[in-house]
Amino acid sequence: MRLNPFDTSKIDVGSAGGGVGKAGGLGCGTIIIAALGYFVFGLDPMQTAATVESVQQSQASQEPGTQDEQALCTSNQYATETCNALLSLNETWARTFQEQGFGERFQEPGLRFASGRFQTECGPASSGMGPFYCPADQRIYIDTSFYDQLAQMAGNEGDFARLYVVAHEYGHHIQTITGISGQIRSAQQQNPRRANQLSVLMELQADCYAGVWAGKNRNLIEPGDIEEGMQAAAAIGDDRLTGGRVSSDNFTHGTSRQRSEALRLGLQGDDRACDNITNVG
Repeated sequence: MRLNPFDTSKIDVGSAGGGVGKAGGLGCGTIIIAALGYFVFGLDPMQTAATVESVQQSQASQEPGTQDEQALCTSNQYATETCNALLSLNETWARTFQEQGFGERFQEPGLRFASGRFQTECGPASSGMGPFYCPADQRIYIDTSFYDQLAQMAGNEGDFARLYVVAHEYGHHIQTITGISGQIRSAQQQNPRRANQLSVLMELQADCYAGVWAGKNRNLIEPGDIEEGMQAAAAIGDDRLTGGRVSSDNFTHGTSRQRSEALRLGLQGDDRACDNITNVG
């Protein structure tokens, strides 16, 4: 995907933990560990929750790193791609909010390149959790070394698979600033038996929002990009990641087919279609 170079004056970029990794409708948001964290690293949701609780009890807070934004964004190919994607996402969603008459509601998220263990407003975290979005501080956290693992899982090393990850986490930011995230959390508390089902819908909508961004920038898409995105979405479906070890009743992100279809729905370029995400799969 042919993205314009980032401008650090237009994006909020920083580091957390040990620094940068080695390769470093709107009228209508969640699970702190979003798109890819639960099963990619051999952790199920309950194990992850226990790990976070243990860290909360034993680890002192760490202040985010203060490295220069330009240095962070140029530290490696993956970091540069991520910063380019953040700028494009900011511009695309700001324009979308404006066009629909909600321009004053739009807020840009921050981006933090993370490694090791670090502190967020959502609590202690680690790069082993995978990329995630924290609604409390409205920041996307990514250890870019994860992209190498994603390439192995998806069976390709295309850049669009990596951009899809950033766009998905950005989708959770859209859910937060539009109020969807709060509504879902409230519904989960009121009906705990539906908590996983609601989580799946949240993740599928974030996939759909990722597709919306790409769909609104079709002039920048290159041959093979869509296929790369579909392969990545399928590779991180709950059914494929768990290999049958986890019941579908306990899925938290959606099946490979559901995730691929949600991304495909968003590629039509209309974010309002993502409001109908419950009709996917």
